[in-house]
Amino acid sequence: MIKKTLAQIAQMAKGGNLDPQYNDVVIEGVSIDTRTISLGNLYIPIIGDTFNGHQFVDTAIKNGAAAVLWGYDQPNPPQKIPVIYVKDTLKALQTLAKSYRDELSIKVVGITGSNGKTTTKDMVTAVLSTTMKVQKTEGNLNNHIGLPLTILRLKEDTEIAVLEMGMSARGEIEFLTLLARPDVAVITNIGESHMLDLGSREGIAEAKLEIVDGLSKKGLFIYHGDEPLLKERVKPMDIQTTTFGESGKNDLYPLTIKQENEGTYFSINEQVKKEFYVPVLGKHNVNNALAAIAVARHFGLSWDNIENGLKQIKITNMRLELIEGIEGTKLINDAYNASPLSMKAAISLVHDLQTSGKKIIVLGDMLELGDKEIEFHEEVGRFIQPDKVDYVFTYGALGEHVASGAKEQFPQDRVFAYQDKEKLIEALRNLLSEGDILLVKGSRGMKLEEVIFAFKK
Repeated sequence: MIKKTLAQIAQMAKGGNLDPQYNDVVIEGVSIDTRTISLGNLYIPIIGDTFNGHQFVDTAIKNGAAAVLWGYDQPNPPQKIPVIYVKDTLKALQTLAKSYRDELSIKVVGITGSNGKTTTKDMVTAVLSTTMKVQKTEGNLNNHIGLPLTILRLKEDTEIAVLEMGMSARGEIEFLTLLARPDVAVITNIGESHMLDLGSREGIAEAKLEIVDGLSKKGLFIYHGDEPLLKERVKPMDIQTTTFGESGKNDLYPLTIKQENEGTYFSINEQVKKEFYVPVLGKHNVNNALAAIAVARHFGLSWDNIENGLKQIKITNMRLELIEGIEGTKLINDAYNASPLSMKAAISLVHDLQTSGKKIIVLGDMLELGDKEIEFHEEVGRFIQPDKVDYVFTYGALGEHVASGAKEQFPQDRVFAYQDKEKLIEALRNLLSEGDILLVKGSRGMKLEEVIFAFKK
């Protein structure tokens, strides 16, 4: 993590008015949250819509902050600690991160996409870590605040940083990629997330493609080659590319895919004699693995290292997370987020799984889909195959449209719509028995992990 004198910090963040007696004070790491401050951190008070971090400076000092950035327009600066004054604390955080990034001798992999970017980040990290020192974006620190914090946490001897880049509007990926300056840029796919803000899949594709704006001149762009919206836009670009996908027209594509209850086996065109294994559910995750393989080959990793790295993947929680449930049940927690594309992928997984018991799906609202949200929800309901799923439960107002779509082909006594989570849980409690598989998926705002917690062993 960043370790600098305050004189250096002031220069890097474009701050001023630091009392000269503190010039040689050294800070180690930064924090914007008084609850997670470590001894010696620089506290950066961010101002949000409903909070002002300047109000918590006393707690920051008490918890170990060694110095603070302070907005010129904020009253009552602290007296017991070194202060560097800045015009805007958020911009100062970003400027400090950019300055630190420019100092580091490091390779950067930037990853974005409508779905799968966190899983792909985890896969890339697992594979590259077999031969190099790698750090990755932790949790969901992938926006205009999180990415600067991630960069400032990078150690000076880290060889590769794997950085996730999220967005909800045009210009956001451009800002992040110009800050991170990736040597490899990855787009996992183009889905329907953020239709509310961007209006169309075309708009989403254009926003995601901003990632190449920060790509180094000798860098590599890796993308889903079966997506026409990407292919047609990349064609005129003068950049090195590698494509992955299901089609044999891609540079990397699967020859075989075998879904087991504990993970996925697959073989690829570039290494026909090997069968790779990822301890991750869902055939769609083979695409994410292909992207990770493309990154690894770019950095010169051997096929044996790639194979070993894929076996060691640890996926971030609530992404098709397989959990032991009560009374011999299996729970699949995919409650972190949801879009039509990821919903269908999760449903396809349940279609493929084998079990001695029942297969039950719980689906919640998909948010931020814009004018076509009802149509998207009904389409997801119709996608569920009644010969491969026993029961469908939905939660939320939009979830009722998933139930409506499912009822077009399911018997009425196998599809149930709820807007009360406790009643949903009680209905499941009366239904679940040994050998059953329960998938739970919905947008983050639905907090459907609470259903998982009710049945976790």
